[in-house]
Amino acid sequence: MLTTIIVTIYVTALAGMGVFGFLGYITLWYYWLHHKNSKARPSMPTDQELPPVTIQLPVFNERYVVERLITAATSLDYPADKLHIQVVDDSTDETQAIVAGLTADLQANGVQIEHVHRTDRSGFKAGALAAATKQAKGEFVAIFDADFQPGPEFLQQTIPYFTADDNLGMVQTRWGHLNDDFSAITAAQAMAMDKHFVIEQTVRHRADFYPKFNGTAGIWRKSCVEDAGGWQGDTVCEDLCLSTRAILKGWDFQFLPDVVTPGELPTSISAYKNQQSRWAKGSLQCLLRFGWDILTDREHSLIGRIYALITMSGYLAHPFLITIILLQIPLLLLGYPLSPRLFAFSLLGLGQPVLFVISQQLIYPDWRRRLRHFPTLMLLSLGLGLSVTRALIQIVTSKTHDFVRTPKGEAGVRQTAREKLGRGLDAYRFPFDWIVLVEIGMALYGIAGLVLVAITGLYSPVFLLLFCLSGYGFVAYLSLTE
Repeated sequence: MLTTIIVTIYVTALAGMGVFGFLGYITLWYYWLHHKNSKARPSMPTDQELPPVTIQLPVFNERYVVERLITAATSLDYPADKLHIQVVDDSTDETQAIVAGLTADLQANGVQIEHVHRTDRSGFKAGALAAATKQAKGEFVAIFDADFQPGPEFLQQTIPYFTADDNLGMVQTRWGHLNDDFSAITAAQAMAMDKHFVIEQTVRHRADFYPKFNGTAGIWRKSCVEDAGGWQGDTVCEDLCLSTRAILKGWDFQFLPDVVTPGELPTSISAYKNQQSRWAKGSLQCLLRFGWDILTDREHSLIGRIYALITMSGYLAHPFLITIILLQIPLLLLGYPLSPRLFAFSLLGLGQPVLFVISQQLIYPDWRRRLRHFPTLMLLSLGLGLSVTRALIQIVTSKTHDFVRTPKGEAGVRQTAREKLGRGLDAYRFPFDWIVLVEIGMALYGIAGLVLVAITGLYSPVFLLLFCLSGYGFVAYLSLTE
């Protein structure tokens, strides 16, 4: 009886992982079908015909990057009388004074820029954007987080799509990377981001599989934001929430993979854990909120609706994988030989890693060299599973969910400046997280499993147990060294 229960749970978790792996092959198929279906950029209107645009720069305690951000925004190539900049600031540290000084100087030089500061963080980023949007003068609103640097031509490359299509509600550009060569960790993150933007976002937008805004490096039609209900703070992924509501309202979205807006990747494992946990929690919150609406939305194809639901639940792959790992020792103790037919699920699991490799080949001439960081990406993907799973559990166990910012440093910092950067970011560091102890426990579990493999002579779980030891051990080590 016990064996039957354990095997049933194991196969169920394996099947769950298989679904997300198979989604990778589906994504690749639809990418092949649609990757050439790009729209030619419409002609640029004359200066007299250009619509007014508001640039929103949401910041919270970003003293190291806010000046760079404001400089980039004021350098955009657009008629000055039609460009309105809002620094949407919830800061509680000296960032507030820095922004106040910069905006005052720029205003004195005739720049249309204002400092929109709140004394509370109600609604977090969504609340700040909602308050600022009420004061936005532009017909279109572009958003750049503190760690992004839009190029001067950003509006020249995006606005023509809106003027040519009255039903276009949002344009998203591809994220580039300011510091992907900072470390193996940032290089691995860049690979993950490239896969999402180059392949997955192309499929979402061109196959009409519920395209989404990524929170920054995009531009909205203000009337679309208002029609969809505005920015709402009841999830920690305000971007996915608004995107889903806008799509359900019938607005069109456009993704521009050839327009690259570089951003800064988290340089610490703690910051990366926090970022991924927030995205995981927000995705599942949106699934719970909009799942039924998506499933019953007859304006989209059935495959599009299923694709949207599975991608929103994608972070569930982490608890599935943890379950599979935790059942290895019980199966070894029971001496239960797993059927070779289960190997098919392993082949399905290759669907996602294949996308990582292809995305590098598509955009980098030196893609083979960049693949040296693929093992790091695989270790991070496993090692972050515990913090992500905790975030998913908190949706059920907690009534409140704070939006925890991801600290940013100085992009492009090299080895000689790392110590200086580390000291400077002390005030923005996260406190010790008990999840590190669980990661260490999982690494020890992998060792125990390998010992048991040697005793029982059942070698089928060797690779998975080695992966468990190395993945959780790697992330725990990085966490402790910080």
